[in-house]
Amino acid sequence: MTAKTNFRGSFTALVTPFKGDAVDQGAFRDLVEWQIAEGTNGLVPVGTTGESPTLSHEEHKQVVEWCIDQAKGRVPVIAGSGSNSTREAIELSQHAEESGADAVLIVTPYYNKPTQEGLYHHFKAVHDAVELPIVIYNIPGRTSVDMTTATMARLAKLPNIVGVKDGTNDLTRPLKMRVEIGADFSLLSAEDATAVAYLAQGGDGCISVTANVAPRLCSEMHEAWQRGDIKTVREINERLIPLHDALFAETSPAPVKYAASLLGRCTAEVRQPLWAIQPETQERVQQAMRGVGLLN
Repeated sequence: MTAKTNFRGSFTALVTPFKGDAVDQGAFRDLVEWQIAEGTNGLVPVGTTGESPTLSHEEHKQVVEWCIDQAKGRVPVIAGSGSNSTREAIELSQHAEESGADAVLIVTPYYNKPTQEGLYHHFKAVHDAVELPIVIYNIPGRTSVDMTTATMARLAKLPNIVGVKDGTNDLTRPLKMRVEIGADFSLLSAEDATAVAYLAQGGDGCISVTANVAPRLCSEMHEAWQRGDIKTVREINERLIPLHDALFAETSPAPVKYAASLLGRCTAEVRQPLWAIQPETQERVQQAMRGVGLLN
């Protein structure tokens, strides 16, 4: 792949299926296959939605390998490889590269709260250790650190820093980044509910939780945006908003794994400290799924 790969459209932040607390390879491979058949534009394994914090290193690497093997180059695979240890982020990124990933997604280091200079050198160290395109994951609500637009622009000068998954939910950010960084930097929303607004502010796509259960609708919405069919974009977006809200009624990915279980895609199991969603949230998810035709 060329250095400034442009990622566009709907990418699924894949759940990691469990069965009896073990990673369910069969269910995961089936999920990947279904996602591709439904038209998703790319796959993102072992991110936050994939419960990376509670996967062992061996499990993490297995899931990346399974995803790449099952996708077989039909859609790009952006493997989660972030850590609050630079050494660990390098190790996971090198593994993703050796396994054949198309890019890596690296979250800003959480808990230890590096400065902007520390953030720059963390990402530069990973950049210098691999040849894969790197997508920065900036989500201050989970990490307690927010990469500034200035730091993002500085990193974007490195040839393999190609984009950002933007979880700030600040809809001025994509416009500011587009102006400061330029057209060849992929701006991907991390927030399903504001994805269309993000596109309108200069974004290229979304790394979506909802696409785990509604991949076709999410993909069709982005395709409609790209061809300028705003009427279809609005219609799909309005249909999806109750589902977006329901899937974040409790800590993700518990609601979306419950939703996926209703479709027979995997069990609803999450690993502690996450917990099964409450009955009232289950009903809310069911109602939202009925509203978009996913359940009868």
